Order: sequence, then structure tokens, then C-alpha cells
Amino acid sequence: MLERLRAAYATPPRAYHHFGHVEALLGHFDEVAAGPGWARPREAWLAMLYHDAIHDAGRRDNEARSARLAAQEIARWLPDAAIDAGQVVELIELTARHGSLRPDALGEGPDGDDRRHFLDCDMAILGADAAAFDAYDRAIAEEYRDAVPGVLYRINRRRFLRALLRSDRIYLSAYFHQRLDAAARANLRRRLATGG
Repeated sequence: MLERLRAAYATPPRAYHHFGHVEALLGHFDEVAAGPGWARPREAWLAMLYHDAIHDAGRRDNEARSARLAAQEIARWLPDAAIDAGQVVELIELTARHGSLRPDALGEGPDGDDRRHFLDCDMAILGADAAAFDAYDRAIAEEYRDAVPGVLYRINRRRFLRALLRSDRIYLSAYFHQRLDAAARANLRRRLATGG
């Protein structure tokens, strides 16, 4: 299962959405586990493993395709593990809506908390130190270099970053909001000030 997953993350070759990104998310998974906790840790962990398994820059259905792959692989490799594949699919599909969700849109209770924490793990890079954020930003640009005309990429990227900066909450959970919001806003302001 892991061999197939690693192969998926290497196809096509990627500057950011490779297996190293998954490993970074699993570090955030452990932070949440040690802090507020996960209601359904196995489902959140599997969603992190598969959330970018299919990533073709410029396509709008990467998340849906990754979610389908996750469901197929869970059925193949973990048929008797009592994994809620529907929950895994839901978490992965939510990543298509980064930047457009409000905390209250994700429901209440433990499942809502899992949704918020999962999405925030994926966005944690925005609140990383400046060097890590800059490396992420360059890698995203590299991934889209051959898929989208440069001018269009820059317009859409700036639009996305500005929308994040204007939002009341970059991070949907209290746990990530308190820890990373100020750093994320500083990174976004700095990035937008440089143009490009």
C-alpha cells in the first residue's frame, strides 16, 4: 500500500505536493494528537496520506480523484479494518475549498473539530518560518510553471493570498489559529509586498 502511495506522489514529478508534504502533515497530525486530539484518528491519518495522491497542476478535480483513489485503496488493503472510507473521502474533498470555508461551516462536535484540524494541518505551511514559507511558495510556482501561463498564475495566486489575508480566520480551529495566524499573516503580507 505504501509503495503504491509513494509512486502516486511521484507522478508526475512535483516540487511541493510530493511525499515530503505528506510527511510534514503527519508531523502536524502528531501535534494535534498530543494536543486537542482526533475524534477519528485513523480516518484523519489516511486522509492525510491520500489527500494529494493525484495532483496534476491546473486540473480542478485533483481532490475528487485523490478521494476516489483513497476509497479504492482502503477497500483493497484495509477491508476488515472498520475504516469509515466516507469520512476519509469527505476530508480529502474539503481540501478543494481551502480559503473559502468558515469554522462554523464544518459542523459542531468531534467530527467538526476533525475537519477543522485536518484542513489546518494542510495550511500550516502558511504559518511556517519565513524561509520554509518562501521555499513552499517557490515550489508551488514551479509546479504550475508548465500548466498555467505565468501571468494567469500570478494573478490567481495573488488573488488567493489576498483573500486569505482579508479573511477573519486563516485557520479554522482554535488550536492552529492561536499558534500560527500571526506568522501566516506576516508571511502573506511579505509575499504580497514583493509582487511577482
